[in-house]
Amino acid sequence: MRDRVALRGLRARGHHGVFDFERREGQDFVVDAVLHLDTAPAAASDDVGDTVHYGLLADRLAAIVTGEPVNLIETLAERLAAECLAEPLVDRAEVTVHKPSAPIEHEFADVAVTVTRDRSEPGEGGGRTRREPGDLGDPRDPGGPQDPTGSGDRGEGRVRT
Repeated sequence: MRDRVALRGLRARGHHGVFDFERREGQDFVVDAVLHLDTAPAAASDDVGDTVHYGLLADRLAAIVTGEPVNLIETLAERLAAECLAEPLVDRAEVTVHKPSAPIEHEFADVAVTVTRDRSEPGEGGGRTRREPGDLGDPRDPGGPQDPTGSGDRGEGRVRT
């Protein structure tokens, strides 16, 4: 598909991460989404109903970031890509999740994961129907601290930059 709609720099606070302090305190995440679709019908009709309403999509993506915590930004990116593919006009979604405050003990510019998903691929996004405007899902309250490794290490006392 040659046409793209891009939503870049969507910032939302989430409680994702493998460490207890990440789940407890939360941090900002930044999402970039590039949607591949045919924009010709919208250009011809000049009607937002013939394209992706990026304002409503931004609301739904932000609700995912602020919703149920996950351990990995890979998981978060997958969920966001599935939501993009819930738009029936989208053939492919490229989603990047940036974690600018990742708990790394060295100076760094960015940590990001990018996933690319096609409607033809099996997975969470394929075959879903369009959501009604205003249906932002059911974001859940952040969960309690978890130790996903089973090691008993909850990240307490680690140096964060």
